[in-house]
Amino acid sequence: NYMFRYAHTNIIAKDSQRLIKFYKEVFRCESIGEKRDLRGEWLDRLTGISNAHIVGEHLCLPGYEKDHPTLEIFSYDTMDDTSRVLNKCGIAHLAFEVDDVEMTLQLLLQNGGSQIGELVKTEYEDGKKAVFVYAADCEGNIVEIQSWS
Repeated sequence: NYMFRYAHTNIIAKDSQRLIKFYKEVFRCESIGEKRDLRGEWLDRLTGISNAHIVGEHLCLPGYEKDHPTLEIFSYDTMDDTSRVLNKCGIAHLAFEVDDVEMTLQLLLQNGGSQIGELVKTEYEDGKKAVFVYAADCEGNIVEIQSWS
């Protein structure tokens, strides 16, 4: 019987320190003492990147254990930047469930984020009500802020 556990989601940031601060301020992610400053032949072999150098930190996501799952925010010395859109194939966004979507959106905007679509309130067929908005963090990564009642 093998152990399986979701470990982390990684974001490559233009400025890892700025993005780490953003996720701490807006989404209450917490430092758990797992800062990284990695380089070496093993990292070059792992990434397929010559002279790779990674700096950043693992932040514990809110509402779970004390050390997992984490949001791993790293920067490389050299990076490839392409546009991010909601309908791009692949992983599109991170979602956070909060008590107050409007308040969280305002906090996100105050910390350098941006709103993408409209804030929407809807009711599902089973009677559950939801509030949703898509936004972007201070580096343009898409996040969904949601609340259910």
